[in-house]
Amino acid sequence: MGTGSSRKRFLVTTLPTNDLGLLARGLPVALALRDRGHEVVFASPAAAPRRVVDEAGFRNEAPRHALYALIDADPSVGGLLRFLLARGPARAGLRTVPFLREVLTSAPRRRAPATPDVHDTDHAGAVMGMLDVRFVRANVLAYQRLVDDVRPDLVLDLWNPLAVMAARSRGVPVATLIQADAHPASGGFRWWAPRPPGLPDPVPVVNEVAAEVGLPAVERVADWCVGDVTLVTGTPRTDPLPPGVDVTYVGALLWEQPADRLPPSVQRLPAGRPVVWVYSGNPSYGRAGRSMDSLVVLEACLAALARQGVTVVLTTGHHDLPGHLLPLPPGFHHERWVPGLPMAERSDLLLHHGGYGSCQTGFWTGTPAVVLPTFSERESNARRVAALGAGERVPVVTGTDQVKTVDERQLRGTVRRVLDDPRYAAAAAAVGEDLRTYGGPSAAADHVEELARAG
Repeated sequence: MGTGSSRKRFLVTTLPTNDLGLLARGLPVALALRDRGHEVVFASPAAAPRRVVDEAGFRNEAPRHALYALIDADPSVGGLLRFLLARGPARAGLRTVPFLREVLTSAPRRRAPATPDVHDTDHAGAVMGMLDVRFVRANVLAYQRLVDDVRPDLVLDLWNPLAVMAARSRGVPVATLIQADAHPASGGFRWWAPRPPGLPDPVPVVNEVAAEVGLPAVERVADWCVGDVTLVTGTPRTDPLPPGVDVTYVGALLWEQPADRLPPSVQRLPAGRPVVWVYSGNPSYGRAGRSMDSLVVLEACLAALARQGVTVVLTTGHHDLPGHLLPLPPGFHHERWVPGLPMAERSDLLLHHGGYGSCQTGFWTGTPAVVLPTFSERESNARRVAALGAGERVPVVTGTDQVKTVDERQLRGTVRRVLDDPRYAAAAAAVGEDLRTYGGPSAAADHVEELARAG
């Protein structure tokens, strides 16, 4: 597809995690581009994102590598064996011996310890495996193959530095769409605290691979989050950066299909009781580690809100509700997924894990929040919600055994305070009005389209 054509092809890349946060901010932009006659291809290979991309009618291409064929498998030795016995390599179009060779020569043997207190993009890269040169090299190669297969006019990246490296090495223009906390000029995800000394540094490894593919060295992995155009979600109020940083704010990016309707169980909720929407995202990432798990959100709400005169709707982002939470108390309802904006409009309070999309949804609909942040990026979001007066943060404490807990009494009292004080909802609505002035998906699509046409 030549760059002279008015119809362009865009490849949307993101971290291959099994949750919907990053994907949900890219889908509205992709829809705006598709409505203008362009082709959009996603690279979002995990199970929950695959389902949402498919439902939205977009093509979804996984990078051609054994690591991505294994993305839904249990990462243990037993999980690999079960994958082989189920003829997983053949189903992924791979032969068994080359498949095993790719796994053994690219799975990270060195990574930083998993922790809910990831400081910034560089620290996150170290936790994800970027301390291992084989892993970084394999991922850049996999995304190079993907770029060669798709042949996009532009890559729109949603926070995958290695995908940006691959696109750069192929000479493809890059637009990045990030939170301000991912930008190298920011204070990171824990901007309220100094960066601890001695954090593991993935930069030497990343620069080694960059040199191999003809790219310049960088000072920080976060430098690969800067594109030819860098779009930042939110506004300078919700997502501040230092003056003079070359970014373009685009306001709220919230995914909603025009035909989305609330499920019948939610439509039939009884009148006269406050509705609390509890969203945990993925409750458990399994053997991948507990650092991002949000099971504590569900457990804390069951303990704090039962028999409190509220109706509670639990949703888990296309993930199952853990069996040990059943049966639910009276007044509690579970749905694996609900459309976010209609559910927020139906709710008197949002109670969630601090995901960026959840925070923006509450602003957009003027619904106050109580946030139980289960990860440092989510705590950043929670602190900003509270600073704007649109909700409150209840701390999540992670013990030495990595088990997360919440003070049940504090949560119950905070929920009651936010429900009873109309100033929280008024503040959320004011932030939402500010977000609307930045153009949202249409403005983001304008900038992406302009860059693609410039080639």
